[in-house]
Amino acid sequence: MRFFIAILYLGLIFSCKTQQKNPSGETAISTSNDTFSSAREDLTIIDKPIIFDEERKKLSLQYLKVHHELDLEEPVIEPRIIVIHHTVIPTFEATYRTFYPALLPSHREGIKNASSLNVSSQFVVDRDGTIYRLLPETTFARHVIGLNYCAIGVENVGGTPETPLTEAQAVANIQLVRYLKDKYPIQFLIGHHEYQTFKGSQWWKESDPNYLTQKSDPGNAFMEQIRDAVEDLGLKARPE
Repeated sequence: MRFFIAILYLGLIFSCKTQQKNPSGETAISTSNDTFSSAREDLTIIDKPIIFDEERKKLSLQYLKVHHELDLEEPVIEPRIIVIHHTVIPTFEATYRTFYPALLPSHREGIKNASSLNVSSQFVVDRDGTIYRLLPETTFARHVIGLNYCAIGVENVGGTPETPLTEAQAVANIQLVRYLKDKYPIQFLIGHHEYQTFKGSQWWKESDPNYLTQKSDPGNAFMEQIRDAVEDLGLKARPE
């Protein structure tokens, strides 16, 4: 089975190279074999920043202090965990508009009482496999309860029966995981639906025991596909 996935992965890398786009006004950064291993040859990350003004900075520092009990001067993280998500939103454009504002929309009833800081992530992967970076990789983002202070978020556009996650997205996630593992001391790779397995561990930092949400994204099948392809990295799925 793993041999089949490896062959599929290599074939999809080749096909995805022809699909990556570089919209006007955005910055594309390509990696090469000189820096990263061949598994990430020609990886392209397109910088498309969301707003990070003084309001978002203030709210981020407040969130870090109130929920993670970290009194920092700058809203930065030390990455140890990669969290894979899906957006349910059907397009990148709509996803980007959702994450862009500093303030959480009023309709987010389930989480608005915890903070008015908007949700976001460091990365979004479009359904054609295009990787967008919304924030600097070590800038704080609100995307996973209890772990934001040390977690890089990767959102995948779609994830509904009408817009299922694609093979191109799986390949992009695999490439991105390898890229991030090369840069940072990443120890864990989890799906958003698995975040509560960290409760009670040294990694869990959430001061409000009642602040929990039930998540199903991105699902076991998508995570299994990614984990099988990066098994050599030794990333753990849960704390000991």
